[in-house]
Order: sequence, then structure tokens, then C-alpha cells
Amino acid sequence: MNLSERLNEDMKQAMRSKDKFKLSTIRMIRATIMNQEIDLKRTLDDAEVLDILSREIKQRKDSLQDFKKAGRDDLAETVEAEIVIVAEYLPAQLTEEEVKAIVQQTIQETGASSKADMGKVMAALMPKVKGRADGKLVNQVVQQYLQ
Repeated sequence: MNLSERLNEDMKQAMRSKDKFKLSTIRMIRATIMNQEIDLKRTLDDAEVLDILSREIKQRKDSLQDFKKAGRDDLAETVEAEIVIVAEYLPAQLTEEEVKAIVQQTIQETGASSKADMGKVMAALMPKVKGRADGKLVNQVVQQYLQ
């Protein structure tokens, strides 16, 4: 079962169990996917759906920070709950230690030695961790190793 089918099945299950919050969150995700499919005039594959899910998580995390800064705990709680639901569809996230190991390996593969090589390292690294690690974490780890 691919991600789109899983989202459809979970949406139906949320309808049956009358879980309005989960239903609305899945519908938002499905709407984003469907809009992308309409724009591209084709069905998205799992990698493209993963990109959308990652983008949705990132947007919600950014909103979460803004809501916390503004003291809007009510909105922050809602966004945190949405993040939990969307994260169910992402692959297991890499730990910081796993990211460090992949970064070290990629630095050796690319022969990078300074911050000037950061773009080359990130270009080789991001496909390896796509959907499994936060880009900010990856960027920070690469900067630590390329000082």
C-alpha cells in the first residue's frame, strides 16, 4: 500500500471513528497532494508524497515556534497534535548519531575539507537522508565537521 492509499484508508477510518481532528488533518494533507497532482497532471509517487509530508511538518514546526513566541498556547497545542498525525506517515527519523555517521561518510566520499565545500556535501547528503532527518539538523552537523 502506497502513502496515498494509506492516507485514504486512514481518512475513512477517521470518518468511521468520528475523529474530527485527525480527519481534518488528513484532509489538509490530501488537499495539498491533490493540488500538486493537478498542477503536474499526474499521480504522485511515494517519494513526491514524502516531500509534501516533510514540507507540511516543516511548516507546522515553524508555526509552532511562532505561536509559542506569541504566547498562543491554544494554537501551539493544535499544531503539535497535527505534527504527531503527519509524522505517522514519515519513515522513522534518524538519530543525531546516525546523521553524524552519514555526514562523516559523505564528507569522505566528496573529499570535502572546508566550509567552502559545504554545498557539495549537502548536495550529496540530502538524497541519503530525505524524509528521515530534519534539514536544519543535517546542516548543523555538516557545519560542525567542516570548520
